[in-house]
Amino acid sequence: MIRRLKSGKYRLYSRKINPRTGRRRNLGTFSTRAAAEQHERAVQFFKRR
Repeated sequence: MIRRLKSGKYRLYSRKINPRTGRRRNLGTFSTRAAAEQHERAVQFFKRR
């Protein structure tokens, strides 16, 4: 899940909510949406390797 921040950057959040905090995990902040999407694909690949 990618969200745009007020600073203009993009942050990748986990799809599931962290039960300890009740919020989504931050999986990295990127300057472009393309970079965030690329990292999201890498995360999905790693999860299902």
